Amino acid sequence: MATLVLDNRALALRIDGQALAFYENGERRGSLPIKLLERVILQGDLSLSAGVLTRLAENGTAVLMLSKRHSRRLAVVLGPAHNDAAVRIAQAQRLFDQAWCAWWARRQIAAKTRAQVRVLKQAMAKRPDCHYPLARAVTDLEHLCSHMDSPQQPPSVERLRGFEGAAARAYFQGLTVLFPPSLGFTGRSRRPPRDPVNACLSLVYTLLHFEAVRAAHMAGLDPLLGFYHRPAFGRESLASDLIEPLRPHADQWVWRLFQNRTLRAELFSRDGQACLLGKTGREVFYQHYEAHFKPVRRLLQRQCRRLAAYFRQQGTPFLEEDEA
Repeated sequence: MATLVLDNRALALRIDGQALAFYENGERRGSLPIKLLERVILQGDLSLSAGVLTRLAENGTAVLMLSKRHSRRLAVVLGPAHNDAAVRIAQAQRLFDQAWCAWWARRQIAAKTRAQVRVLKQAMAKRPDCHYPLARAVTDLEHLCSHMDSPQQPPSVERLRGFEGAAARAYFQGLTVLFPPSLGFTGRSRRPPRDPVNACLSLVYTLLHFEAVRAAHMAGLDPLLGFYHRPAFGRESLASDLIEPLRPHADQWVWRLFQNRTLRAELFSRDGQACLLGKTGREVFYQHYEAHFKPVRRLLQRQCRRLAAYFRQQGTPFLEEDEA
């Protein structure tokens, strides 16, 4: 199954039999069999009809639409939902189980913190010149891990949020020293991203979140109902939960893109306070993203299938009683 990324405002998409055809300025430029498309990422002012989206959805192809310049998510189109209501019933019931939510939250945030430790330790081997700030960050993170893993007093969700915030501060104090000062990366900035590193972090997090929404949807889970990130209007909280342990992996990947000069400052531009990844840079970014994150997609899909199987066992008795 393939991923198709389209980032050309002159393109028009049409259905041609069993294929998705691409036209540029009225001339046909190529096509791909729809059955091979697992996901389509659209950026900018492309032309397509509702019929194209319908056909892709019928095929189970997920579509992510991003804004032209800032790479913000505008919309997601997913295929048919899983039909097993038992999964969503049990998922919703677990929202009110404080002990289960705390267990889930500790699982996700402890995994994220351990991943942050691994990233910084691996960086220490490559950047001995940064040993002191990296070692200090690792020490702080390992101390937080010991608190989260303590069996005597399992932390509540609120305490875990405090641990996560402290871990983020320690981690980014280490991560920032790995990038050249010329990039201006001094910490996380989101809306807007103010430097090339943050522009890439925002984009890769957006793509990971899309992958988590799709994986949850395919498994029959409700992407809106999270247990660490509580449900909020317009937010796929479960997807946010799922990608927390994956963020350090994405951070490391972004660092390597800059370390290897695959991405460079000249591939970015500014729009007021926002830093934008240009079209050439986006081509490089997506090419490397697709090659690197296939295992991450499979991991998300496995996690969602296991979670759905657990909820299915919990929710099926409710359906059986209702039918009786």
